[in-house]
Formats: sequence, structure tokens, C-alpha cells
Amino acid sequence: MEWFECKVKYDKTMENGLIKQVTEAYLVDALSFTEAERRFLEEIEPFMSGEYMVTDIKRAKIAELFESNDGLADRWFKCKVAFITLDEKTGAEKRTNQMMMVQAIDLRDAIKSLDKAMEGTLGDYVIVSVAETAIMDVYRYKTAEDAQEQ
Repeated sequence: MEWFECKVKYDKTMENGLIKQVTEAYLVDALSFTEAERRFLEEIEPFMSGEYMVTDIKRAKIAELFESNDGLADRWFKCKVAFITLDEKTGAEKRTNQMMMVQAIDLRDAIKSLDKAMEGTLGDYVIVSVAETAIMDVYRYKTAEDAQEQ
């Protein structure tokens, strides 16, 4: 499975009652662009009223995604993590960067959640950067059995 970032543009009724055209981004777990678009449309259609359009679908290079059970954790943070290894021949330190997504309340919570998720990691790592994203929600792949359980 791969992650795809999908964007949808639609007219949203704001809290003050005005209608504003907005673009929102979501992550979808899929095997291909075609499947990502199909699954994305299945997920968002029940929440859309009126005209809407999928404006972009692109691969998201995400190594790991850590969801939160905290109901207040409504933001997604992109975390760049460098895994540190030593080259046995030269003794040089090598860093391999990977992107991870963490669902959290705020920046502090994102770092805390990432550290907790990485506790079982055998190798050394450094958190290079953490930034809040515009991702509204994440749609993981569901099997037929998963769908029946809900």
C-alpha cells in the first residue's frame, strides 16, 4: 500500500453563514492513483452537498503513520526523522531520512507522540523537523470484513 494526498475543492458554509470556496487535503491508503481517487470519492461523497471537484492526487512519501486515540488530536504533523547508522569500513555516520505522519493536538504533543511511537526502535534516530500539515483526515484501506464491523 502507498499513501496518496488527495485534494478536493468545494463550496463550504462557514460558521458565519457565508459560503466560501475551499480546498482541503486528505490522505488515502491505496495501490494506485485510480484506486486512490475512487476510494477518496467514496469517503467524501456522503459529506458533500453541491458541486465539488478533486483537484489533485499525488504520492505522499510516508514511511509510517501514527494515529492518536485522543479525541482532541485533530491535526496532522509531518515529521522528518533521520535514522543514524555507522559505516563499519570508514566509521562515518550515515543518516537516512524518512517522513512520518503523526496525529496530535499541537506541536509539543506531536513530538511526544512520535517519541512514544519510536520507543521500540533499535537504531538511533534524530527528529529533524516537525511541521503541521493541512491534512484534514486519513482514509486507511478497509477490507470487506472491516467495513462489516462498522
